[in-house]
Amino acid sequence: MQKSTTAGARGPEEGISWPGSSLAHYWLDAVWRATAAADALRVRAANMTAHEAQGMPPLLHFEYEPVADGHDLTPPSNYRLLRATRCGTDALEKYVRKDAAPVMVVDPRAGHGPGIGGFKRDSEVGMALREGHPVYFVVFDAEPVQGQTMDAVVQTLAAFIDIVAGRHRAKPPIVYGNCQGGWALALALAHCRNRAALAVLNGSPLSYWAGERGVNPMRLLGGFTGGGWPAHWVSDLGGGLFDGAWLVQNFEALRPEGVFRKYDTLYAQPEAERERFLEFERWWNGFYFLAREEMLAIAGELFVGNRLENGEVMIDGHCLADLKNIETPLVLFSSHGDNITPPHQALAWLKTVYPSTDDLVRAGQRVVYLLHKQAGHLGIFVSASVARREHRAMLHHAGEIQNLAPGLYEMVLDESGSGDAAPAARFESRRLEELPFDPEPAGFEKVQEVSEAMERAYAQWISPLVRMTVTPASARLLRALHPMRVSRQVWSEQAIPALAWLPWTLQWLEQAGARDPERTSNPWYRWERSNADAWEHAIASWRTSRDLWAETVFEQLYAN
Repeated sequence: MQKSTTAGARGPEEGISWPGSSLAHYWLDAVWRATAAADALRVRAANMTAHEAQGMPPLLHFEYEPVADGHDLTPPSNYRLLRATRCGTDALEKYVRKDAAPVMVVDPRAGHGPGIGGFKRDSEVGMALREGHPVYFVVFDAEPVQGQTMDAVVQTLAAFIDIVAGRHRAKPPIVYGNCQGGWALALALAHCRNRAALAVLNGSPLSYWAGERGVNPMRLLGGFTGGGWPAHWVSDLGGGLFDGAWLVQNFEALRPEGVFRKYDTLYAQPEAERERFLEFERWWNGFYFLAREEMLAIAGELFVGNRLENGEVMIDGHCLADLKNIETPLVLFSSHGDNITPPHQALAWLKTVYPSTDDLVRAGQRVVYLLHKQAGHLGIFVSASVARREHRAMLHHAGEIQNLAPGLYEMVLDESGSGDAAPAARFESRRLEELPFDPEPAGFEKVQEVSEAMERAYAQWISPLVRMTVTPASARLLRALHPMRVSRQVWSEQAIPALAWLPWTLQWLEQAGARDPERTSNPWYRWERSNADAWEHAIASWRTSRDLWAETVFEQLYAN
């Protein structure tokens, strides 16, 4: 018997013809979508468990060979240098030229593992290979060397620069740093005048107090926590290790509407979003660790102390990492849509290091900045469109940048570029005095003073007692109970055995015709999507109010 094909019913190829109106079809489809989304969360938990069992190796799209190991250096570190030998199934390595400058990509170590610079074809690694450069990639292990310091990391990167140059007839490499990897490279280049052919710093904060009022609240965090001592306390509770899950939790709290949209998008179109969601979550939920000593230096010296732009960070006990010492041409890539490292933090330090454009010119330095209109922090590194356009352009025009006369330039890309070719670019001269970024807003000096006082008190009176009570078992238990892990693992079959039935349930619903491939034409589905948009806007409005309130309180506490 032929089934009806009128509006609100299904054709014979779509399974059972359920009776009722579009509301019935909506609810059946909603059940299927909820089951599909739950199954994706189950798979995410399984992937997370498997990745941890494997020791959380780097998630990379390319094949590689090991070149150097930071464990073998003095001082030792958990960093390793790899060389890309083959880019997945795309064979981009065929474009590599023997005479091209090598590229060394350094991924951020800020709670996650390495991979964002190269876990897909259209990535920084992929574009560097496509432009003909031999590519090296710096990765790191999930846990640091015992007692590892920030100095050890900086000196390791400096050694890797020399190793790469030595493998290519002393040709200095183009170094590529993402977020934390960027400021670590800046320290390495400022440390006793190490050299590279070109340094590209992507979303890398060098001016830690700068930011826009009500838009960049993360820089205020030290003012509400009393400075850097909480990082010391968390590291003590972790048995000398700082759990990167805390940093990832801060990122998610920074823009809660983005977290809502991530899961809502999975629920709205699970068949289209499942693979993309799982691919990204494999990296996002790989929580790495930092040593207590390096975390204290990062918090105290950089984010709370802001000593880098003033040339006050000591490396190796004898060498000040003064940014004026950097002789390598710099490319500073940031985005107005980045609320973690806004253009203020990527560029404001220039006014402190070079009081005027003439000082920059006299120093013989060339600084090029490139601004994206809307890419978020992760989009700067992982967006395929950004990789094909901005990152490829920076590498394609690297020779032009190195040959610029000393000064400040804005890199402007040709909007008409298309196809497989790198976009054309022009370099427009700018003046430091015109940059609208204040490197030292009011109040942060007082935060630094409070932080130093509370850190001294904690280190002298509290830290010894905490360390006496912590055991390896208690440290492991605290890691397992971290909200970022619990919220993921609660969807595992170990936590809820009934979830093992989800694939079967999903298949049964599919065969029963519950999934509606034409849901977008259903008025009830459109009503649901309108409500989801309203919720996202409501959360964003709350977050905006929260951030403005934080700015007001901060100003009352410290700026006045």
